[in-house]
Amino acid sequence: MLYKSLKNYKYKVSFKEAVLTGQSPEKGLYFPEKIPLLEKKIIKNISNYDVNDLIMEVIQPFIGNEIPYKELLNIISNTLNFKININNIYNNIFSLELFLGPTMAFKDIGVKFLSGCIKYFRKNFNKNIIILTATSGDTGAAVAHAFNKIDGVKVVILYPSSKISILQEKQITTLGDNIIALEIKGNFDDCQILVKQAFSDEQIREKLFLTSANSINIARLLSQIFYYFMCYKLLHSNKKLVFSIPSGNYGNICAGLIAFKMGLPIKHFIAATNINDTIPRLLKTGIYNPYPSQETISNAMDISDPSNFSRIMYMFKTINNLKKIVSAYTFTDKETIDIIKYIWNNYKYMMDPHGAIGFLGLIKFIKNYKNNNFHNIFLSTAAPVKFLDKITEDLSDKIFLDKKVIKLIKKNKKSIHLSNKYEIFQNWLLSNNI
Repeated sequence: MLYKSLKNYKYKVSFKEAVLTGQSPEKGLYFPEKIPLLEKKIIKNISNYDVNDLIMEVIQPFIGNEIPYKELLNIISNTLNFKININNIYNNIFSLELFLGPTMAFKDIGVKFLSGCIKYFRKNFNKNIIILTATSGDTGAAVAHAFNKIDGVKVVILYPSSKISILQEKQITTLGDNIIALEIKGNFDDCQILVKQAFSDEQIREKLFLTSANSINIARLLSQIFYYFMCYKLLHSNKKLVFSIPSGNYGNICAGLIAFKMGLPIKHFIAATNINDTIPRLLKTGIYNPYPSQETISNAMDISDPSNFSRIMYMFKTINNLKKIVSAYTFTDKETIDIIKYIWNNYKYMMDPHGAIGFLGLIKFIKNYKNNNFHNIFLSTAAPVKFLDKITEDLSDKIFLDKKVIKLIKKNKKSIHLSNKYEIFQNWLLSNNI
């Protein structure tokens, strides 16, 4: 399998090069030359598969022989060494709980798989690999945990000051060792711009070997396909699926759309967003017009210019084609808090602000779609405990704090404060021995 640059279709690289470089020389995202179609018998008999064997069937066509079978199976096993749960809230509405990993967010899966690939590929590498990553909260925590203490790898995480939850910040800033946290004055888009500029800076590229652990990295994106297939297996049903996905950088929904192209029986996707509504407006007007991002309680989605949307448009070519399979809705903080309260009071199920927006998107779709006879699933992408400081006190009081969380919150953070001016960030990268 080769991977083409979405800025130059003629430029193609191996999976290994796509993973290690992150982006093409002209700063295009990589995408598979073709999306493999799984044999129908795999989908039909999915409940009979061991999870690791199933995921091997899903991912191996994308990798070929670049990672030997036994090594790849080991990476898969290490990636999926925690539970994924599906919870029936009421009627035919399900929460796909992806927050049961080490940093309590769905990103654990993608980043653990990516770290396994990089650890394998760097065996004969003679210089440090620098993981340079912008985060709106959960990515940074997952990256810090997955790459902590891996020899030959340094991690630099940029996060917006005062715009992520306390627990997210502690997960990023308390590990030390090979993890460096840069607290940027600005928002997530500012962090993402700094990272993109660094990747296109020849002076930096000559001195440092950079790659990314954001969903711009193809290994991270492809591994997010896993839980769509795992969800279908968990449901033990031949009904088609509807997925509502809290959407920020659009990696999660992009992975779901790849799963759909591979043959998973999905009826529809909902991109559920907070008031940072670039894509809902695009699907209504046909105009891509990002506004400056606004701060919300669902901070991981405070993104106005999502990187992965170019991959989605590559797959579907036109907005009209995309609208056949994707709807997009936007919701306010008030609506988010109100639905968290309603579901807790009526069903004793606690949602975090991101999962709550996914739930709201699902309910809106169901109201607009008559004769719904599908499994309706919203992605619960993070544990509610990560957002105690983002929700109202009457809700946060209902969330159990285990000993590990209490211990983490009490730790002292260690971060480096920088402005969002590129020259300052560039000088820091070039002058520090990382």
